[in-house]
Amino acid sequence: MIHDKTHQLLHSNDSKIVLLVLDGLGGLPHPDTGKSEMDTANLPNLDKLTQKSSGGRMQIIDPGVTSGSGPAHLSLFGYHPYTFEFGRGALEALGSDFDMQPGDLAARANFATLETPGDVSSVVLDRRAGRPNDEECKRLCDKLSQGLDGGVEGCEVFLLPGKEHRFTVVFRGEGLQAGLNDNDPQREGSALLPINPAGSGDERAAKVVNTFLEKALGILSDEEPTSSGKPANGMLLRGFSTLPQLQPFLERYGVKAGAIAAYPMYRGVAKLVGMEGLGTPANFSEEIDVLEENWNDYDFFFMHFKNTDSAGHSGLFDKKVEALELVDNSIERILALKPDVLIITGDHSTPCIHLEHSWHPVPTIIHSKLALPAFDANFSERGLMGGDLGVFHATHLVPIALAHANRFDKFGA
Repeated sequence: MIHDKTHQLLHSNDSKIVLLVLDGLGGLPHPDTGKSEMDTANLPNLDKLTQKSSGGRMQIIDPGVTSGSGPAHLSLFGYHPYTFEFGRGALEALGSDFDMQPGDLAARANFATLETPGDVSSVVLDRRAGRPNDEECKRLCDKLSQGLDGGVEGCEVFLLPGKEHRFTVVFRGEGLQAGLNDNDPQREGSALLPINPAGSGDERAAKVVNTFLEKALGILSDEEPTSSGKPANGMLLRGFSTLPQLQPFLERYGVKAGAIAAYPMYRGVAKLVGMEGLGTPANFSEEIDVLEENWNDYDFFFMHFKNTDSAGHSGLFDKKVEALELVDNSIERILALKPDVLIITGDHSTPCIHLEHSWHPVPTIIHSKLALPAFDANFSERGLMGGDLGVFHATHLVPIALAHANRFDKFGA
């Protein structure tokens, strides 16, 4: 949290700050070449920008701690996730523009392929049901909504379709708390887990969710293979959460902030801290369109790019290289707006050889007229090891950006 004394030093000006988050940015050397994805990619524009920027690497949580995407973005925005701990469900609901209310219980969800349709303890054959397309996801959510006829156990149930296999479930009723485990076994070939309450206060929620799963899997049991070739006859629920209360970003930092992201979860975490969601972009080019359209109306812009993380999770080294090069080819459009501060970083590392998020510090550059570039720096993990930012905690990122934007008064005489 920004210190009260530091907060008192804030002042307004007309500076513009852009925070571009390349999800899962950091990588590790390929075993055949010894080069990471960032080393391998052809990034002339990002390398040139790095040579005019402050650089370093950012610790998202604590040394050795691997972060999920929700906590990671909270940390990037300056809210330590150990202090503001909650599940990802609320973020997904907010990002879907759902009017989540205090007392609502939300969970992020995947459609999945089960070995035994209709069985709440079935083995999971595919955790993403072959990634059905967005239209099929909506059809499946509509089918569930009609079959449930509004709710279970005296609670309303809302099904919010997302991208591909992803959707969100929101339960609205009395006495719902978030102390529940996931039913996701986290790997194919393992059985669905029963939903259990963490304490006596969570028993009502556990009963509601287990009843929902029993009915929902029955509704999906007749599903045939989709265009992906696999039936979406099951679901995985995780990240149960209610709505937390956080100090708004404007109040915390004195800047009016807008969020630009294609995926609901990232819009959700931004809205949670009081940023305004801007547009409904489907890709990075459209995100920059939204940035251009709203440039005069906000002081701070958060932009999110997903492709780097998706490739890392799939172990597709060449695809992650392509994603980095796509950003490189687009970066001049952002620079043409002449932001006073441009930050390019990640929310965590997702090395292709690891297939998952990792604890490795994330490469970071901050471009401004007050930057102190390192000699021979380039946009890579090793190329930023000698930068003036060193290894710093993610919760310091926004205050450092504000300093680069001349938004702090001097402390003391």
